[in-house]
Amino acid sequence: MEEEVIGRVERFFPKIGVAAIKMTHGTLKVGDRIKIKGKVTDFEQAVESMQVEHENVQKVETGVDVGIKVIEKVREHDMVYLLK
Repeated sequence: MEEEVIGRVERFFPKIGVAAIKMTHGTLKVGDRIKIKGKVTDFEQAVESMQVEHENVQKVETGVDVGIKVIEKVREHDMVYLLK
């Protein structure tokens, strides 16, 4: 699968399993498959839900800070890739 960098993890909230991601390139939609990779992090998952300012959204674009429920622990500065 082709990988395209779309963002970077800014923060992780372990109690709720949510990653705060800064979108740096492209767009991301609910249902897309992403890969999160860093020094110790490396996993793929489907995006099941996203929130911007505590409101559910279906799509986000460059420049937006978005919260995504993740299936594993992530760390600050992990890179987020869109799988095509």
